[in-house]
Amino acid sequence: MPIKVFKPTSPGRRDMSGQTFEEITRTRPEPTLVRGLRKRAGRNFRGKITVRHRGGGHKRLYRQIDFLRNKFDVPARVDSIEYDPNRSARIALLVYVDGVKRYIIAPLGLRVGDTVMSGPNAEIRPGNSLPLSNIPLGTQVHNIELQEGRGGQMVRSAGTSAQLLSKDHPSYALLRLPSGEERYVPQGCLATIGQVGNVEHGNVKLGKAGRKRHLGIRPAVRGSAMNPNDHPHGGGEGRSPIGMPGPKTPWGKPALGRRTRRKKADDKMIFRRRTKKRR
Repeated sequence: MPIKVFKPTSPGRRDMSGQTFEEITRTRPEPTLVRGLRKRAGRNFRGKITVRHRGGGHKRLYRQIDFLRNKFDVPARVDSIEYDPNRSARIALLVYVDGVKRYIIAPLGLRVGDTVMSGPNAEIRPGNSLPLSNIPLGTQVHNIELQEGRGGQMVRSAGTSAQLLSKDHPSYALLRLPSGEERYVPQGCLATIGQVGNVEHGNVKLGKAGRKRHLGIRPAVRGSAMNPNDHPHGGGEGRSPIGMPGPKTPWGKPALGRRTRRKKADDKMIFRRRTKKRR
């Protein structure tokens, strides 16, 4: 999908670029597959902000995506390729032979009129979903399950894909993820063939602060510009140094160097990390 560059008719338009949406074939979503989306502004169920710098943004409808792909051995025709404001990838509307309609993430090369299917007997073709045990080595896949029957959780962003490296273990397959991490996944988990479409998404330049606000992202203020009661870096006459051993988060925790992630139960499934492990 090409990127269009705008003429510099204003300072905000200078260096701004956008998408051409050439692959979009339908402008309105399927009414039976959408629901309202309430804005949370980064707050959890208790009303506490757990993700900062969120709020505002354009009103959206949520498209219900079929990450499970559990309608086995039933062919479906691609009815349309659509825009989804909730994700960077495009979505494809499938119409199964029994009349059921579902949305999936649109892989690169999928066109209106193509036929896709899921299940162990499906062909190795973009858009088809198969267990990892039935996929040849070296194949690019996306929308990968971590647990059988849970639905795809990994590799769903625009332009991403994972590569199936080996199936030497009797129960697990080894995948190389887009980050460079190599990870074991149960061979019974489903994965969709191909690379996620909209590969030029990362090349778009927003050009002005307003487009960031349309996405629901609010400004991030420097700690050194705050008062001492708001941030450890705040206060002082004029521009002041941090004045403490190392930069801190707004809550006084070390911001650089110290490992903050807790160990997860599935860390043992990581064969090679994307970065060298700090001592």
